[in-house]
Amino acid sequence: MHGYEMIQEIAARSNDLWKPSPGSVYPTLQLLVDEGLIVAGESEGSKKLFELTDDGRAAAEKIETAPWDEITEGADPGTVNLRNAVVQLMGAVRQAAFTTPAEKQQRIVDIVNNARREIYQILGEE
Repeated sequence: MHGYEMIQEIAARSNDLWKPSPGSVYPTLQLLVDEGLIVAGESEGSKKLFELTDDGRAAAEKIETAPWDEITEGADPGTVNLRNAVVQLMGAVRQAAFTTPAEKQQRIVDIVNNARREIYQILGEE
């Protein structure tokens, strides 16, 4: 895989609880290359494809719990549901920003602003 594919795969395996940034992934990949655990090859234009070496496979086999499993194991289901709802809302709002006329966008702004006020009302409850 290349780095972007790894970011997407980690996000998918962790139910989007962990989506590492390119700024953390690419230096880590270079470190793993330097340690001889992966090799980089050229493909798909200028993108480097990374593959485990034999030493890398041996090191991976020693890992008892995958890092994405560690993250999802202790995740509070309520927090996960809330986060997923917000991500879906952001996707809908982003789509509306590019596909709807101004009067519909204003309706959406009103809905989002009302939702924010209602959330603060809930947070203010005793």
